Order: sequence, then structure tokens, then C-alpha cells
Amino acid sequence: VQLEESGGGLVQAGGSLRLSCAASGNPFSINDMGWYRQAPGKQRELVATIDGGHIANYADSVKGRFTISRDNAKHAVYLQMNSLKPEDTAVYYCYVDRLLYYSGDFLRDGTDYWGKGTLVTVSS
Repeated sequence: VQLEESGGGLVQAGGSLRLSCAASGNPFSINDMGWYRQAPGKQRELVATIDGGHIANYADSVKGRFTISRDNAKHAVYLQMNSLKPEDTAVYYCYVDRLLYYSGDFLRDGTDYWGKGTLVTVSS
């Protein structure tokens, strides 16, 4: 199973972007999904997570500005980012903690999946 992000880019402060992440490789069901980010010279940090029941949690720094959502049928997670600030500049990574996927006729269990990241740059 692989995760692929899209939607990053350059935006002015106050603008919006929507990130998407889809799982490929015959996933069956996905547990928690989330977004992390890593700014230059800083550690990777949690941005938001969402569980299978669509319960979301956010880092304090993005509450009220970012919205995470998911489409279970498409095995996808999204991050709507509004009122962007220069400090939101980072590489954003999609994350799945656990999932079931098809392997031939069998369902198998996998953990800790990361996308390759998509760069978000917010100019002042």
C-alpha cells in the first residue's frame, strides 16, 4: 500500500490550499489517517488526525483554520487549509497508522504508512 499526496504549492498569506492523499495498492479499510508537517530545521509535527468515525483532532496552531476530512470509499484524506500563515510553510506528509489490505485472497494487516510529502510555501 502506498500513500500519495497532492495539492501543495505556493500561496500568499491569508490564502487557501487543499491537500489530498489517497491510498493505493488494494486497501480494504483504514484506521486513523492524518497529516503531519516538517518545516526547515524543525522536527516533524502533528497537524491533524481523523479516525474511521470522522472524529478529528487538531494541533492548537491550526485549530479554526484547517479542516481534515476523509472519504472511506476512496481511501482518501483531505486537509483544507485556510487563512494560511508564513509559519505554515512546510512539507506536509500524509499518514496512516493501521490498515487492512488485500494480498491475493487474503486480508493482511499493515502499520505506519507515510506519503512522500508535498511542499506548502506561504509567502508574506
